[in-house]
Amino acid sequence: MKNKEIISEWLKRARSNLERARAGKSCEEILYEDLCFDAQQTAEKSLKALLVKLNKPFPKTHSIGSLLKLIEEISIEIPGDVNQSKILTDYAVDTRYPGMYEAVSEDEYKEALKLAEDVYKWTTKMIMLDQE
Repeated sequence: MKNKEIISEWLKRARSNLERARAGKSCEEILYEDLCFDAQQTAEKSLKALLVKLNKPFPKTHSIGSLLKLIEEISIEIPGDVNQSKILTDYAVDTRYPGMYEAVSEDEYKEALKLAEDVYKWTTKMIMLDQE
């Protein structure tokens, strides 16, 4: 698979997670924790798409901070709103296991969604800029 195809697949999956997170609580059984997991996955997959574009290898990780650090190592400045997305890492693991977290509030969900959208927009812009 060529890099363009891999990038496309990462972004396709990131967009799927973003749309699920945006859909919100369509019924009471949907948990904010799960929506925040989709927000985290959006950021993670978006950053991995950018790293593929930059030909920068990355480990199997859910750590947004680790992925951002790899991008910074290439001398790319990370915008403040994107840098804040590091907090999404907690939603990758802790909130998926009962008894390991406190319930996620609607406000926390809205913040996670905003951060995911910011990361997705920034990474897709960075990928497209390089293609011009």
